[in-house]
Order: sequence, then structure tokens, then C-alpha cells
Amino acid sequence: MAQWTSAVGPAQLARLLSSQQDRPAGPGTRRPPAYRALADGIRLLVLEGRVPVAARLPAERELALSLSVSRTTVAAAYEALRAEGFLESRRGAGSWTAVPAGNPLPARGLEPLPPEALGSMIDLGCAALPAPEPWLTRSVQGALEELPPYAHTHGDYPAGLPALRAMIAERYTARGIPTMPEQIMVTTGAMGAIDAICHLFAGRGERIAVESPSYANILQLMREAGARLVPVAMAEGLTGWDMDRWRQVLRDAAPRIAYVVADFHNPTGALADDDQRRAMVDAARSAGTVLVADETMTELWLDEDVTMPRPVCAFDPAGATVITVGSASKAFWAGMRIGWVRAAPDVIRSLVAARAYADLGTPVLEQLAVNWLFSTGGWEQAVELRRSQARENREALITAVRRELPDWEFEVPKGGLTLWVRTGGLSGSRLAEAGERVGVRVPSGPRFGVDGAFEGYVRLPFTVGGAVAEEAAVRLAAAARVVENGGAGGGEAPRTFVA
Repeated sequence: MAQWTSAVGPAQLARLLSSQQDRPAGPGTRRPPAYRALADGIRLLVLEGRVPVAARLPAERELALSLSVSRTTVAAAYEALRAEGFLESRRGAGSWTAVPAGNPLPARGLEPLPPEALGSMIDLGCAALPAPEPWLTRSVQGALEELPPYAHTHGDYPAGLPALRAMIAERYTARGIPTMPEQIMVTTGAMGAIDAICHLFAGRGERIAVESPSYANILQLMREAGARLVPVAMAEGLTGWDMDRWRQVLRDAAPRIAYVVADFHNPTGALADDDQRRAMVDAARSAGTVLVADETMTELWLDEDVTMPRPVCAFDPAGATVITVGSASKAFWAGMRIGWVRAAPDVIRSLVAARAYADLGTPVLEQLAVNWLFSTGGWEQAVELRRSQARENREALITAVRRELPDWEFEVPKGGLTLWVRTGGLSGSRLAEAGERVGVRVPSGPRFGVDGAFEGYVRLPFTVGGAVAEEAAVRLAAAARVVENGGAGGGEAPRTFVA
């Protein structure tokens, strides 16, 4: 049986290789042999995630024709990649990309830093802001006032409180997506929603197509559910979704589920336009794939000139293809563990029935708090405060990083909470390790890929601002110097920082 889950055509690989810019050679520096340059180019594409891990590469003769080189050159490049662990082959199955044994792999998600460590460590690992007060306190006070009638019941509402389900449905209808309460299930955060969807639609061993890169915690959730992840490489910069790649993967791999973050994608910040959303839904429908659209970032636009596209589910009026996931955790507060699913009524009934063997329901008090926010206008005011905080933090962070680390490259997204940064050729995993020693916690790129891709990236969230953002950049620069020097020494001692 073949070990690859997607394929890269010869013309596509040739285009990707041609997009790489060779660094000018210094005086007296000899250019590497053609096979070595080709092997290095393919290896870099894998490490950057532009060619997914477990992608079948073209046959030697096909690639040689596309690159206008000899077949001997391609054969020697493939052999070098096999020797280095970046290529695996099997007679009759071809050759597919890999990462070497022992390379850092994303074995876990992104765990919040313990509060007791915050005095000496700047945490850039968790893309979440403090609660937008006074709205958290007001929502809990409002919930307590509404609680007494519910206290006389058993308190288990597997589909969610009827009042909150109706309110969420009303909000979708106001966005131009007619929705009934029967199409809504309230969950324990977006993670709870996606976990329930995966267990219903994708049993152990089923394929799930995911963006590459994608949200680390969701990737880990899917791995632990036993799914076979099929990465689909994102296009360069903020252009986002390469629909030719998506159509090919959905057609060839036939995944049971495809998971996408079309609204300020985590980690790149890309925003899918209407055409990309329509094409994504059409491709999923043709392949018989359930498209799970994660909308947790949809209200976090930061630039005034942003015109938000229609929701992904707007292109699936029958509701047979798209399942939408929303949450209060990013737009409001991570401690408010309220999420929801919008889907066809029969899908909601199946999810609710399966929930009896999981958590039975979501905490009533938190549901009442979110319902209070939705019904009083407090949500809109709290989210506007959240946008203002993220906007200021974004400006402080990018200014500090550009000053301290001018070789690092990124495009500034128009919304969301994250900056996807190319680290000037440094190892993201080694930067993360060195950062722990100098007092800054940063997640490395491989956490957001499948099987070790994106080694040359880190993700920086808009969660710190002002002097803390400046100090974070200083510490990142110190970590970069440690990596550039081969990791020697312990780096600078972390300073206690009080914001």
C-alpha cells in the first residue's frame, strides 16, 4: 500500500522550485552541483510546508523534462534526499516526501503557560487576550440573575440552553444565513465542537484534509482521534488557499472531513475571499467530503477597510456539505468555554445523541452569560474592545520585531490574533528551545504542520503590547543569537518583567 496521501505534479513542483530565490554567493564561493541544488530546493519546500509531508513526487523522467535537466541529475537529487531522510521510496509506489527520524515533530498542542511562570517568562505561546472587562463581570452578574429557574431542573442540556440556541440561530439569520434553533448545538468551546464532529464523521483511520499550516491544537486533537491527516499547502503570503491543490487532494485522497479556517486563518492570518469559499464548498460537495468551517476568528477584523466575505455556509444553502463551528473563546475570552455548531438538523440530532457518552452538556452559567452578552449588546461592545487591544498589540509587536530582527519576514494580516513569521533561515524548534532559556516562550513552526514541516517559522500572537512587546522582541533576538552561534552557552538570564 502507498504511503503517500497527496501528490505534486512535475509542472507544479517546477513552479515551486522556480519561486525560490537563490542567495547570492559570496566571493570565492562555489555553486553547488545541479543535483545538490535541486535536493536542497526540494528539502526547503518540505521544511517550509509548501510541499506537504507524505506528498508523492513526480517520477524522475517527468521532473527532468519539466526542469530541463538530465534524468541523472534528478536521480542523484532523489538519492541525496533519501540519504538525508527527506524522501522515502517503494518499488511500484514511487517516492514521497518525509522528514528525518529524530527531527522535532509536533507531538503536543499549545498548552497555556502556568500563571506562576508569568513573572519571568513572556508567553507568546497562547493566542488569547485577558478578559474584556467590565463585560465579563457584567455578563456573569446577568447570568446569576437568570439562573434561578434553571436551578430547579437537572441542569443537563445536551443541545444547549434553548434560549442560547435561538439567539445563535438569530445571529446567523441576521448575517443572511436563515437558521433555525434546531440547527444549533452548544458545545464546550470550539475544541469540543470539532472533537464531536470528528468522532461522528471520521472514525479511526479516516482521512481528514487540513490546511498546511493549521491550528496546532486541532491537529493534535485529530491525531489523538486516530485520523490520518492529509495536508494541503497554503499559498504564499496572505493569498491563502490554492484551489487547484484543494480540488486535487479532495479528488485523489477522498477525505471524510476537510477542516478550514477561512476567517483570519490561524496561524497565517489569511482571509479567504468569496470565490475561494465558493470553490472550496463546490470541491467538497463533488468529493463527498464534509467541510468543517472554523469561524472562531470571524469577528476579529482589525483594519477599518476590511469587508468581510460571506460565511462559508452561505455557499451551501441545502446544508448538506458545510458544518460551521463558532466560539466565544477568541472573540471574547478563552476562559469562557462556550462554542457552537451550525449544521443540518439531522446532523445536530446525531451530535446530540452521541454526546450522551461524552460530557452530557455545557455549563449552564456560562451559557447564560453568553446569552446575556448577545441579548444586551454587550457582545458587540466587548468585541470592539478586543479589536482595539489586538490592534494596538499588533502595531507594537511588528514595530519591535522589525527593529530587533530585521531579517525576519512576515506579512501583516488584516485581522485575527497571529503573525506567521519566517525566521531568516533559523530553526524554529531551536529558537523555541533557546527562547525558554532567555525568558520568552514561542511556538515553533512544526507545531502547525503535519510531521515536522515549517521548521523555518514561528508564530507570534497579538497578546502583548507596549513595553512587554518590546522586551519580547529583545528576548527573541537574544534567542536568535544563541541559535546562530550553534546553541552554545545558556543565553541571557531571563529578567523579571512586571507589566
